[in-house]
Amino acid sequence: MKNKTGLLLLILLTITNSSFAQENRVQESTSNEERSSLELPKIQVTPIKDTKNDRQYELYIKLPESYSKSNSKKYPVVYYTDAMWHVEMLSGATEYMLEDVILVGISWQLDINEDLKKERGAHVSRFRDYSFRKSNKPEIQKKYQLGQGNKHLDFIRNDVITYIENTYRTDPNSRTYFGYSMGGEFGAYVLLTQPDTFNNYIIGSPSIKNEVAYLSELNSKFGPYKASNRNSSIKANVFISYGSLEKNMVEPIEEFVSLLKNRRDDGLSVLREVIDGNHGTAFPMTTVRSVAWLSSIMNHVSSDNYEVSFWDIPHLNNAFVSTTPEDKKDRISVDTLSVNSDDQNAILKLSQEIFNGKHGNYDALLISHKNKLVFESYYKKGRINLPHGQASAVKAYTSLVLGRAIQMGYLSMEDLDKPLIHFLKDVNPKKITKGAEKITLHKALTMHGGLTIDRDKWKEIENDSVRLKGQGLVQTLLEQSKPITKESQTYLYGNFNPMLVMTVIDAVVPGTAENFIKTELLDKLGITEYKWSNHVSGLPEAGWRVRFMSRDMLKLGDLVLNNGKLNGEQLISTAYLAKATSGIVKPTQDWIPKDYRYGYFWYQTDIKIGHKRYDATFAWGGGGQRVIVIEALDLTIVVSGHDAEDDKIMAQISEIIIPAFIKE
Repeated sequence: MKNKTGLLLLILLTITNSSFAQENRVQESTSNEERSSLELPKIQVTPIKDTKNDRQYELYIKLPESYSKSNSKKYPVVYYTDAMWHVEMLSGATEYMLEDVILVGISWQLDINEDLKKERGAHVSRFRDYSFRKSNKPEIQKKYQLGQGNKHLDFIRNDVITYIENTYRTDPNSRTYFGYSMGGEFGAYVLLTQPDTFNNYIIGSPSIKNEVAYLSELNSKFGPYKASNRNSSIKANVFISYGSLEKNMVEPIEEFVSLLKNRRDDGLSVLREVIDGNHGTAFPMTTVRSVAWLSSIMNHVSSDNYEVSFWDIPHLNNAFVSTTPEDKKDRISVDTLSVNSDDQNAILKLSQEIFNGKHGNYDALLISHKNKLVFESYYKKGRINLPHGQASAVKAYTSLVLGRAIQMGYLSMEDLDKPLIHFLKDVNPKKITKGAEKITLHKALTMHGGLTIDRDKWKEIENDSVRLKGQGLVQTLLEQSKPITKESQTYLYGNFNPMLVMTVIDAVVPGTAENFIKTELLDKLGITEYKWSNHVSGLPEAGWRVRFMSRDMLKLGDLVLNNGKLNGEQLISTAYLAKATSGIVKPTQDWIPKDYRYGYFWYQTDIKIGHKRYDATFAWGGGGQRVIVIEALDLTIVVSGHDAEDDKIMAQISEIIIPAFIKE
């Protein structure tokens, strides 16, 4: 994807140069020379009638160049209001940034009262069609008949969309609305009344200064979002913008954005952009930015690095599923999914079910067999080139870092059973709780550290970056904890134990733990596009707040599959990895399946298929992050997700994916 700023300049220069050339030609022509209007290439103008209200309009239809080359391909459609004003900018932006799309512009009413048209202009019908409330001034209301947005919406749904979808090969999962100013106001109305009209909404500088209360009322009528009720979701991707100089627009638009975001609706993605300029000058950049945003909805490869919140990433309109993954030259070998047709169809069916949300909210599913990626799919917020939050799967990655330190000789297997404070020279043993020496790396790695911390007291301390800096974190934890006893050293899941381990790593490796993670693990695997946050102590997080791309998760899984070896080099201690991925202890949380066991931050279970059992080890993070390794089948499976409710994808993996690779 080309640079967006460069594209904007190119598009604006194209339009400016075209206008300048036309102006020069007019000046050079003689007054009696016959002239003709410029017709935009590729734009078809088609009359269409609002059948219910007996009004005449036109559609400005632009088909992509590839349309005639295929009889089977279906195309996304962008519908836009104020067609005469927006056709050139949208045509230019999509030509460069979103080529395979059908553009459909909807004109103003043609057969409207001529006196009214002469008084206000050819666009006079937009005051009636794009507004959704009547004027409280009788003379204004009588003249312009405001508040007929509901009728115009019926026209678009019943006549325009029906005509386009019956006439052209369109993708019904990828309909977009583009509206600016009053057109943006109309888009907000459609979103909160009949959101299924479009999948994506571009709402530029909406004229909603006096309409937020009514929009709030519409939102309340739609009802709050409930995860247990799929019908409660406003399923849409929304791009909302306004100009930085539109002072009267800022507050109401920000209120509208908050209204949408406060729904906490998983099906609703909202991105707000502030564009330099006033109401008029912000329009060109709004067009370009929104089209770039739209391209990331129609493609599993994002054109944006999305420094914004994960929740602002829009949902894909369609799943991307490949049984022949592309070689991206990222140190991942690829091949074709070679299973019998029934199993392949079952996997493809599962993929569509995942996209439809049947099994929860998941963003990616990848399968590697014999160290080759053979199946790759992305859904919802998943993108091949965007790192995804890992939650507690990070604990398993921290375990691999420790295994790397052991392989390099900075620790030994015997050190796992030594007191943790033995490695922390900055900890003052005179100030710590009784029994602190009972905490070993082995105990911390199995969530048996035994710390008992008063949560209220810890809340007062947890953001003190001076007190908690470096080994000060462990010093403070051991000062605040009740005595460590045999009784207190029971399984207790959380992030205290992982940070104890990270503190030891930082203490024993040369340089810092942050640099060690980068140079001795991630760089060697070719993992470069990631985000690994730091704890308030300044050390790398050990239990969460890391983002990896799904393909990079696969690299970590294949490293485990190959017993810690990469290209002939032993990266992770074999002895350590064998212990880390074994079932050492039984987790006690009631939400963990009874047949799961826990090693060194890795889970282990036996998966029964037919009369056989297969040992599976996996990293597991909240929301559905999984790196699953089944050594007996040479199989690595990666799942990324944001399923906050049930996270039950493991059942489908056990019943559909794993059996496909078992040779009878």
